[in-house]
Amino acid sequence: MKKIFSLLLLTVFLTSCQVSFWKPSERHLINGQHGVMRVLTIKNPKDSVALRKTSARLSHRALTSPVFTRLVQGMLTTVTSPEQDGVGIAAPQVGVFRRVVAVQRLDKDEEPFEVYPNIRITAHRGPLQVGQEGCLSVPNEWGYVARYRDIDIEYTSLKTFKDTTERIQGFTAVIFQHECDHLDGVLYIDKLTD
Repeated sequence: MKKIFSLLLLTVFLTSCQVSFWKPSERHLINGQHGVMRVLTIKNPKDSVALRKTSARLSHRALTSPVFTRLVQGMLTTVTSPEQDGVGIAAPQVGVFRRVVAVQRLDKDEEPFEVYPNIRITAHRGPLQVGQEGCLSVPNEWGYVARYRDIDIEYTSLKTFKDTTERIQGFTAVIFQHECDHLDGVLYIDKLTD
């Protein structure tokens, strides 16, 4: 009887831990997607409100869960799909309000897409430079935004699960700033210079 009770307590504990790092609605959305995920856009009033939400950090347990793996696969499939063909995507754009982005590293050989959980920009250097931007969540529109071309990012490494700092330069720095804005409910149209 004592073993059964202990097993029951362990099951309740593990279930509650799973709930604490992935909400049921998040698990349902992520696990229900196959292939390209639906991208939230400002054209849809409910999406437009949702895109203004601030995203939460991911715990170590969340980062090692199968749900996170599926989210990353879905984000990468979506951003690289012919109908999107983007250079970056943030989790809020697919309806998951967690601090994770996928960015095409145009500054590296073969220009791979890489994933950055719990990302934030910690420093910027040099002058702001104006450049043209678009966004998967603002379809068929473009505008000019002033961004830094030399920044530091901090994120949780998926290899070590420790916070890591990296210096990013050039247009790739612009992509990181654009995607990090999404995590704080900011769209590039909020920063237009024209």
